[in-house]
Amino acid sequence: MPVEILKRALALFGPILIQVYGLTEACPVTLLPREDHILKGPEEKLRRLGSCGRELINCEARVVSERGEDVVPGKIGEIITRGDHVMEGYWRLPEETSATIRNGWLHTGDLATVDAEGYIYIVDRKKEIIISGGENISPREVEEVIYMHPSVAEVAVIGVPDEKWGETVKAVVVLKEGKRATAEEIIDLCKSNLAGFKKPKSVEFLAFPPRTPSGKVLKRELRERYCRGKDL
Repeated sequence: MPVEILKRALALFGPILIQVYGLTEACPVTLLPREDHILKGPEEKLRRLGSCGRELINCEARVVSERGEDVVPGKIGEIITRGDHVMEGYWRLPEETSATIRNGWLHTGDLATVDAEGYIYIVDRKKEIIISGGENISPREVEEVIYMHPSVAEVAVIGVPDEKWGETVKAVVVLKEGKRATAEEIIDLCKSNLAGFKKPKSVEFLAFPPRTPSGKVLKRELRERYCRGKDL
């Protein structure tokens, strides 16, 4: 859950929330319990609101480099997991199964960092990282900043083709009912809180973005919509 929305929920409902991380192929993997959902306390504990927690009992979760080595705190790697919570494989898709489950570990495709206490912090989906001018940009990092705007109900950040930079950042924003915001406000907010190359070059406001059956914004369809007619 975006940190800004999580803070609002805690302020409204109190410390009653727990979060789990998982995916269709393996669920659950990690847990962030009630005691880690706090709004006041030491900085190292407040930072955990941006975490998906630590591995659960009877399952293993690691954050590893491309060579399969555990990353040191602060470095980015891929979350892998193994245990009874992991699928046996994709139905009648042996090649896809062997590409996802390697040496007994399921490779989630989720990029993350880990801290000294073992809390995992998801950065983004490996396939959704935006590469602009040779720089890697996490859509989630940009989204977290845009959620700070009081008029924003939902945001999806994607990369769109650009002749000069390869890709540029585009923010697709859903506003709260009865609220207003401008593209300039969104871009300026990002400029004040992020490195300049990470701020959106364009902002689109939509009332009804494409969604999955569970309600998530379909970034794949957004990319297809805004990249249509361009050299992908």
